[in-house]
Amino acid sequence: MAIPDYQALMLPVLQDAAFAETRVPAAAERIADSLGLTDAEREELLPSGRQRVLHNRLHWAKFYMTKAGLIDSPSRGRFIASKEGRALLAQGQISINIDVLNTFPSFREWYQKTGEAAGEEEPATKAAVASEATPEEQIDAAYATIQSVLKADLLQRVLGQTPAFFERLIVDLLVAMGYGGTHDRAALQIGKSGDGGVDGVIDEDRLGLDRIYVQAKRYALHVGVGRPEIQGFVGSLVGLGATKGVFVTTSTFSAPAVEYVRHIPQRVILIDGERLAALLTEHDVGVRVSRVIAVKRIDEDFFADE
Repeated sequence: MAIPDYQALMLPVLQDAAFAETRVPAAAERIADSLGLTDAEREELLPSGRQRVLHNRLHWAKFYMTKAGLIDSPSRGRFIASKEGRALLAQGQISINIDVLNTFPSFREWYQKTGEAAGEEEPATKAAVASEATPEEQIDAAYATIQSVLKADLLQRVLGQTPAFFERLIVDLLVAMGYGGTHDRAALQIGKSGDGGVDGVIDEDRLGLDRIYVQAKRYALHVGVGRPEIQGFVGSLVGLGATKGVFVTTSTFSAPAVEYVRHIPQRVILIDGERLAALLTEHDVGVRVSRVIAVKRIDEDFFADE
């Protein structure tokens, strides 16, 4: 089964905390066993790769119930069901969610104060609490959406430029990735080869100990690159005595083209439009940082007992 959202995990967390004082990792193991989660589900990470999804959702379930007074934290990293939490369980509660927590004055007060601090008629915090996703998951999802839109827009911008601009773009990218030595040296080589099927050559390292041959095709998104074009490129590499090549396109590669490069002695890397946009974004070519948000956590070591 899929990992339940943090609201669906509130009841299991409270039930587990009613037995004895515990920590999130220990509670996670017991709850995962009771839910029948697979090893892969237990180890699944947030998109940021910094925390397990299950642990993150358990943490927020615990956090919100703490605000409602259902859970106490007697010591660092440990928690237990409070008197109010045990009383709620004794009522035979079949689920706990935000609506249930809103029946507790301490949660309503915190909720209201948080909204007022945000200074909005419908505070973002309220939307976050009401959502099935935890705040970290919402941040990751929003970031992924922004990145997806950025990459699509970036590729459209590239398609709207001239072939000469596209060549310069490839130079900028390869240099940003650490190839070609200096920008001027790379620019002299890209687009100057003139050998059929090869647009240029660039040093693999700053000393020029090895070279990579490049082919760049600025195609519309619906015009894919097929096996014959890749074969022509590889043939040029053979004629030049080269063993490494990069074929870049703004569109896609056909399945036969992709399969072909897997079975040849030359090392040929295919970069399609999606990967090109990702590399441009990763290496800050054609894009710039618009906004930086620092997400901070409690420094547990700072508060550790001597």
